[in-house]
Amino acid sequence: MHVAHLSLRDFRSYTEAEVPLEPGATAFVGPNGQGKTNLVEAVDYLATLASHRVATEAPLVRVGADSAVLRARVVRDDREALVELELVPGGSNRARVNRAPVPRTREVLGLLRTVIFSPEDLTLVKGDPHDRRRFLDQLLTARAPRLAGVRADYDRVLKQRNTLLKSAGGARRSAGSSGAPALRTLDSWDEHLARTGAELLAERLRLVALLAPLVDARYRDVAASAPRHRTAVSMAYTSSFPLPEPATVDREVLRAALQAAVAARRDDELDRGVSLVGPHRDELKLGVGELPARGYASHGESWSLALSLRLASYDLLKADGDDPVLVLDDVFAELDTDRRDRLATSVATAEQVLVTAAVPADVPESLDGARFDVMDGSVRRVR
Repeated sequence: MHVAHLSLRDFRSYTEAEVPLEPGATAFVGPNGQGKTNLVEAVDYLATLASHRVATEAPLVRVGADSAVLRARVVRDDREALVELELVPGGSNRARVNRAPVPRTREVLGLLRTVIFSPEDLTLVKGDPHDRRRFLDQLLTARAPRLAGVRADYDRVLKQRNTLLKSAGGARRSAGSSGAPALRTLDSWDEHLARTGAELLAERLRLVALLAPLVDARYRDVAASAPRHRTAVSMAYTSSFPLPEPATVDREVLRAALQAAVAARRDDELDRGVSLVGPHRDELKLGVGELPARGYASHGESWSLALSLRLASYDLLKADGDDPVLVLDDVFAELDTDRRDRLATSVATAEQVLVTAAVPADVPESLDGARFDVMDGSVRRVR
């Protein structure tokens, strides 16, 4: 899989951009702030419907414009597909495939697959549990686009249930009010939460089981020069409620366990007005050696672990039958010589690698392919 052409209109700093691409390594080189990361961000957005830099769409639209258009010609197994997104902040985004509108933007998921590694990925190790949950859910959706609907359903149920918890809790605390009608409605939302939450939880548990040995193998390679007792990593999915023993990914068993846990926390949730049990409260715990990565891993170890998570994601997607586009956004300058060389060697065989760098010297020789200079919003091929 590779992107053969990228077109942008009113995206970030670009009024217009037309960038022909090809398989192999391509480097976008230019000083910081000139727009090189915007190009790879657009490629990744077309694949994931999310930015690795910002949480909302407003910053993605050029100042003064009402909308932005991203378009990519994707080649997969010698077949081409034209994927197009129109981003409308405050409105409804639109998507087209081969110039035909699709009912929902998430229907483009799966037509292009990417794995991106960027400085922001340090949050996977040092950040909050939300960052690691987001990592898992994005990888789930990349492997099985239908799971975007499952996650959307869970988020909708969670939002509705939290609203009801606040109103029911307030009614219960009011003098002379039992809040019985709201509590009866809450029973129904408990069932919805357990059903959608169990499906999401089962998929996360499956994913972690597949991913853990790949992350460990990648880390041992990337951090081969580290002390022996610091070259092993661990991953463990920690649920917000006790999981059934023995371990299972059976949805019905997980649904029953989640619904029982929700019932047990009902009073606490009503007091606080928020859902305290479910996949939105879970954690992916990472370790280096015998210690938790968060708070104990050095800067270099954190980089290596974040990189290993991304490379393991690439390995998993490739094992599914697709060689995803690999994006390395301004990362080589952050790595020491040994880690830089190991990373470059490990990704050089990917079908397409997109690299951004401030200076040509930051691009390793093994990724010395096509090169574009990026300056003041202008993208010019120089090799």
